[in-house]
Amino acid sequence: MAQESDPIVRIRELKKDRVNFVLENVDLSVANSFRRVMMADIPTVAIDMVEVESNTTVLPDEFIAHRLGMVPLVSANCDEAMRYTRDCTYNNTMDITSNHLEFGPLDDGMDEDGDELSKRPDNFGMPVGKNEPGVPPVLICKIRKGQELKLRCVAKKGIAKEHAKWSPCAAMGFEYDPHNRLRHTTYWYERDIKAEWPLSENAKEEPPVRDDEVFDYMAKPNKFYMDVETDGSLGPQEVVIKGLQELQAKLANLILGMKEPEPSAEEDTFQAPPQPNGTSAPACRRSCCCCMGRVDKHMEYKSRRWTTSWMGRVAGPARAGGSGGWGSPAAGAGGAAWGSPSPAGGTAAGWGDNAAGWKT
Repeated sequence: MAQESDPIVRIRELKKDRVNFVLENVDLSVANSFRRVMMADIPTVAIDMVEVESNTTVLPDEFIAHRLGMVPLVSANCDEAMRYTRDCTYNNTMDITSNHLEFGPLDDGMDEDGDELSKRPDNFGMPVGKNEPGVPPVLICKIRKGQELKLRCVAKKGIAKEHAKWSPCAAMGFEYDPHNRLRHTTYWYERDIKAEWPLSENAKEEPPVRDDEVFDYMAKPNKFYMDVETDGSLGPQEVVIKGLQELQAKLANLILGMKEPEPSAEEDTFQAPPQPNGTSAPACRRSCCCCMGRVDKHMEYKSRRWTTSWMGRVAGPARAGGSGGWGSPAAGAGGAAWGSPSPAGGTAAGWGDNAAGWKT
């Protein structure tokens, strides 16, 4: 038995090119994403290229090409019955000869590496309503005596994010909170707000707001009314089902992209470059800042004579009579090193007062 938090879809009306349903127990962002996916992410077939051979009508070529692109074509099972142009793998060359000058489709073997043709219905790619009784055809243009229009059209698969002609929806109704209980809408009115802003039919689904009702600042909408009207290229059931599948695929890709693969042991270790004296610095883990383009993190290790700094410098003890190295105390009668106090017989004190120098 479904719980109260489970999404619920209740169909109120279903026609050949229209469906009206109620979506409950989902967030506003999910409902709005579902609406946008149905309008812009479901693939269909539409005329995308027009080669005009002869046009002596009063309409220019671009005007006719635009009208042809807006003619809805039957696109049932388009996601499996046709590929995008960018995914086409047919790279062979075909010789066009005079033997091809005949009327009708030509079998050029473009489906050798796929079974798209077997998944297409008989009327796939034809204008919606063609040869159907009672359905008037789409008017492209009108020509008079002596005028001619001859062209070749190429239909391609696409989505409405590229162009609106690929949208399977002619209209999309979306409403929630018809009584404005959440006050997401501010109405402009002159005298009477109820008379100037009549309620929709969806208001019958929810109780009206009482005058003494306390406003709930934490309330959220959980009931959404949708009315999907298609242009005939796809049925309303197919639009809704494919919209849910596309939204599910987008969320799955988002979750997959957020899961970064863990680096292996070899990729996680960065070997330091050799030092000038031939010694090698310890291996550095990728979590430190030295792997981000700057070798400026001190990774030091101790030994009896050397203190290696992860900056390409080597700190060593000062010899008798000479200057001390970086980060080491001066010995003998030589000058003092940086980071070491002035010894007996030295000339100047270094930076700091720690006898061990810089973190030695």
